[in-house]
Amino acid sequence: MASSSSVLSEDQLQCSICLDVFTDPVTTPCGHNFCRVCLKECWDSSSRCKCPLCMEEFFRRPELRVNTFISGLATQFKKSVQVKSSRAPEKRPSKVKKVLCDYCSEGAVKSCLDCGVSYCETHLMPHKTAVKLKKHKMMDPVENLEDYSCQKHERPLELFCRDDQMYVCQFCTETDHKAHSTVPIEEEGREKKTQLVKTKAEVQQMIQDRLKKIEEVKHSVKLNKKSSEKEIADSVEVFRSVLRCIERSQAELLEVMEEKQKAAERQAEELIKELEQEIAELKRRDTELEQLSHTEDHLHLLQVFPSLCNPPPTKNGTDVRFNTHLRVDTLRRALTQLQEELSKEMEKVVEIELKAVRQNAVDVTLDPDTANPYLILSDDGKQVTHGKKRQKLPKNANRFNRCDCVLGREGFSSGRFYYEVQVSGKTEWDFGVARRSIKRKGDITLSPEDGYWTVSLTDETEYEALDSQRVPLSLKQAPQKVGVFVDYEEGLVSFYDVEARSHIYSFTRQSFTEKLYPYFSPCDNDRGRNSAPLIITPVDHHK
Repeated sequence: MASSSSVLSEDQLQCSICLDVFTDPVTTPCGHNFCRVCLKECWDSSSRCKCPLCMEEFFRRPELRVNTFISGLATQFKKSVQVKSSRAPEKRPSKVKKVLCDYCSEGAVKSCLDCGVSYCETHLMPHKTAVKLKKHKMMDPVENLEDYSCQKHERPLELFCRDDQMYVCQFCTETDHKAHSTVPIEEEGREKKTQLVKTKAEVQQMIQDRLKKIEEVKHSVKLNKKSSEKEIADSVEVFRSVLRCIERSQAELLEVMEEKQKAAERQAEELIKELEQEIAELKRRDTELEQLSHTEDHLHLLQVFPSLCNPPPTKNGTDVRFNTHLRVDTLRRALTQLQEELSKEMEKVVEIELKAVRQNAVDVTLDPDTANPYLILSDDGKQVTHGKKRQKLPKNANRFNRCDCVLGREGFSSGRFYYEVQVSGKTEWDFGVARRSIKRKGDITLSPEDGYWTVSLTDETEYEALDSQRVPLSLKQAPQKVGVFVDYEEGLVSFYDVEARSHIYSFTRQSFTEKLYPYFSPCDNDRGRNSAPLIITPVDHHK
C-alpha cells in the first residue's frame, strides 16, 4: 500500500488559520478542519461562532474532538518530511534563494538569532549538543539575518511592543519600552494570523458582495433592455399610427378634392352644352334676321319683327365661376382633424412617458424640522395642511419662519426620482423641488434662480409654472393628483397630471450642483376654503 506522503501534499494537511500542518486537528459541523488551538482562539476573539473558511454560523459552540484519522496522517507526514530533510538537507525549493553557511560554502539549514550566524548541518552540531547553545533561538535560514536582531542591543527580536507597534528585544523592555505592553512574537503572530483569517473572510465577503452587485447590474441592464424594447415598440407604434393618420387624412382630402373637381367639371360640361344649344338657337335667329333684312314684304316684316327683335334667354357669363375657397376650407378641416388625431397620439406618448418615469418612484416623507410653525404634519409625515394658529416649535436654522412651506426629509444628489401629490379639494398650492441652500428665513421667491423648480395653483383655476418668467398653464381639467419627476444628470424637472395622463410642464437644461429636496406648500388656510391637505400618495405602478 502506498504511504500517505505519496498521495497527500502539505496543502492537504494544512490548517487554513495558522497555515501549518495540523496539530490536534478538529472538524467543524460543516466539514472543515483546523488546529484545535487555532479554532479556539478564532472563536474566543469573536462574538459569533462560525467557520473561518465557509463562514457558516453555529447557534452554539460545537463540542470539538480531535480527528484521529487526520491527526495520524499529519503526524506521519511530519515524520516523512523530517526524514527527507535529514537525508537531503541541501534540497530547497527552487523559488527560494539558497542561504550559505557563514563558516563554509555549504547550504545553511538553520540561522541562530543569538549568534547572528547561519549554519550548515555540520557547523550546527554544537547547537544540538552544548547545553547553553541549545537555548539559542533558531529559525529557518534567512539571508538578511540582521533584520531579525535588535540594532541597538544586538539581541534577537523576540518580543512585540503593542504600544509602539514594533519588534523589540528583551533588553528593550527594560529601557525604552519599559512598562509597555509586550508579548512574544509568536503570540502576536498567532493573533495576526487570526486577524488574517478574519480579513480573508472579509475580503471573500467583499468579493461575494461585488459578484452579487455584478449580477444586480446585469439584471438591471436586462430589465432596462426589456423596458427599452417595450418603449421602442410603443414609440414605433405611435409613429406608425401618426403616419397612418396622415396618410388617411391625405387620402380623404384628395378624395374630397377630386370629387369636387369632378363635380366642377360636370357643371362645366352641362354649362357648355347649354351654351352650345343657345349658340345654335342664336345662329338660327341670326339667319332669320338676315333673311328678313332682305324681304320686300313689309307686312310680314312687321308681323314677325316683335318675336325676332327680343333675343332668347341665355346664361349670364358672371354665373360661370368655380369656388376655390371650398378647396381651402376642405384643407383646413382636414388639417384640423389631423391635429385632433395627433393630439390623441400625443396622449399615448405621455402615457408611455409617465409609465416609464413612475418606475423611479421613491418614498418621500416630510421633514418636521423644516416646517413653518403654521403647518400641521400628519404622524406618518405624508400630509401637510395649514392650521389657524402658530405652533410653538424649537428654533431651527432649517425651518421656514415666514413662508408656509416644508421640505421632504430625503435629499437626492444623483439619478432619477419620482413622487406623487394629491391636490384635490384645494384652491391654492405650490410644490416641486428645491436645492439645499435655499433661503428659509423671511420672504422667498419661487424661481430656478433662487433654487426652486415648482408649479402652482392660485384663485382655484389659475395654474402657473414658476420659471424665470412665470408661464401660465392651460389645462384641460383641474388635476387631482400631480406627479413630479426629476432627472438630476439631465437637469430635468417634469410635472404630470396623473389621472388625465397628461404632461403639465417641464423645466429643462437646468444645472444641479447640490442636493435636491421635495418642496411643498399647502398655502394659506383662507378661512377654511383651502383647508384640504397636500398628501404624498403611494405610486401605483400598475396604472
